[in-house]
Amino acid sequence: MTKNTILNTWISELKEHLNPKDVVIWTGEQLQYDLLAEDMVTSGKAIRLNPEKRPRSLLFRSDPSDVARVEKRTFISTSNQESAGPTNNWINKDELMPLMWNMYKDSMTGRTMYVIPFSMGPIGLDMSRLGVEITDSPYVALNMHIMTRTGNKVLKIIENGHDFVKCLHSVGYPLTDGITDPIWPCAPIEQKFITQFPEERMIWSYGSGYGGNALLGKKCFALRIASAIAKDEGWLAEHMLILKLTNPKGQVKYITGAFPSACGKTNLAMINPTLKGWKAETVGDDIAWLKIHDDGKMYAINPEAGFFGVTSGTSYKTNPTAMESIKSDTIFTNVALTDDLDVWWEGMGDEPDHLIDWHGNHWYKGMENRPDHANARFTAPLTNCPTLAKEYETPVPISAILFGGRRPTTIPLVMQSYSFNHGIFYGSIMGSEITAASIDENIGKVRRDPFAMLPFIGYNIADYINHWQNVAKQSSDELLPKIFYINWFRKENGKFLWPGFGENSRVLKWILERTENKENYISSPIGILPKLNALDLSGADIRYENLLKLFEVDEEDWKNEVASIENYYNDLFKDRIPEVLKNELKSLKNRFNF
Repeated sequence: MTKNTILNTWISELKEHLNPKDVVIWTGEQLQYDLLAEDMVTSGKAIRLNPEKRPRSLLFRSDPSDVARVEKRTFISTSNQESAGPTNNWINKDELMPLMWNMYKDSMTGRTMYVIPFSMGPIGLDMSRLGVEITDSPYVALNMHIMTRTGNKVLKIIENGHDFVKCLHSVGYPLTDGITDPIWPCAPIEQKFITQFPEERMIWSYGSGYGGNALLGKKCFALRIASAIAKDEGWLAEHMLILKLTNPKGQVKYITGAFPSACGKTNLAMINPTLKGWKAETVGDDIAWLKIHDDGKMYAINPEAGFFGVTSGTSYKTNPTAMESIKSDTIFTNVALTDDLDVWWEGMGDEPDHLIDWHGNHWYKGMENRPDHANARFTAPLTNCPTLAKEYETPVPISAILFGGRRPTTIPLVMQSYSFNHGIFYGSIMGSEITAASIDENIGKVRRDPFAMLPFIGYNIADYINHWQNVAKQSSDELLPKIFYINWFRKENGKFLWPGFGENSRVLKWILERTENKENYISSPIGILPKLNALDLSGADIRYENLLKLFEVDEEDWKNEVASIENYYNDLFKDRIPEVLKNELKSLKNRFNF
């Protein structure tokens, strides 16, 4: 079937065990994609959108039980629990492998088994890694075609003996005699397993057909398995955007940024600067692989080839670049359908009088239920993006790393770490304040999400923190990226103090000036802050009193913050708090004289 003995043996083993009706090798050719897409439309599993409004685009509707990542059914499975650590669901691989293998038995009966060779990162680049996903989901095949580099070119490298990650996926809905194939096949929640086996460099997913549960190149490979590979090989796999910035003089710099969900990550990746003469271009919006090169600088690639974005709240007002990126050749999942066969979602614009909701039912303006799902998605090629940087397929040198969160108090608009180790501390404490919850005592507490990687680290988080420090030791603070913590979400009397969106370019300008050690700062106990007159506010409608509040360092707030951090470290790491975090927390307390 292929010229790679390991791959052939694996395909033959799975063919016998899974019992598909046929096997298709994904070639990566557009014709193959088009024919499968048409087959989905003909069978009623997809809706062809209006070709005049949304050329070559499809709408899928998932089962209501299969709409998001299922973190409680996501596992890191190793030979001992310590290697998985406290942030992962763990089951011993000797227990889980036989259980899942039994579930896979005949699971592809009546279905086509797609064999999809894919590259995470540009094909042939030394920073890229290869995988093969075997799946019985045409939806997955279509999405993987967009989200990764697939097909014959990748297969040829594998046939030449290159290593690859084995990714097995089944929707868990065999078509035995008398069983009708539903619009969206999947298994009940208790039968869903999304399992990473880091020691084997292998991913097994069963029972879900949705998003990162099934598109195994995404979080499963690009973060969980890649982070384990990166630990062994001395690089970093991170949940970060990559942004190219060009100042009015034509000087180019690249930054990365990690933010928890709902903190404007995609908007920043596609920012339209309000500062005159500044240009921003997108390299990646979600994942970055970072590596120190021989020159001592840190370089990044975007391992993905597409965007898998949340539609909710995306509009020409909030993110015009994203809206332009999904005008054609896009797969939509769980959005509403307009009368003229276009798509609509909450926050997109004016509410139509009538829609077909994501369940396929009639919806009328004024009805209480929203017509789209809150986690509705779009899948679009990177090349659709009008601001895509020409360097999107080459490693780019990183000047700054941004961490952030949604904090209405305490954290200033921007602060710079005193060192790379201090920046690791910033990454470890990032998170967002809980502003609404079913349990009242949670309101006001900070939900920490270290490095925005809490659900995605493929091994023990204590080892992950130490690995960041080990990577840094490959270079020096002078050559490594400068690290910043940003917070667009500080409030006063319930109102945001900073306008955000394109105005964030003013903060980015200061950050880039700091990467050149410009004397535009003051020192504080928490880090380096801008001199207020150093921020370029030309043409901005920002009140001076708001500016003072944005950079206020309240000692009482920080006393509470330090106590919160100490409690978090103790709860999370127990007796394995990394020394770098102990030292940086102690230094913070000393600077405050706490």
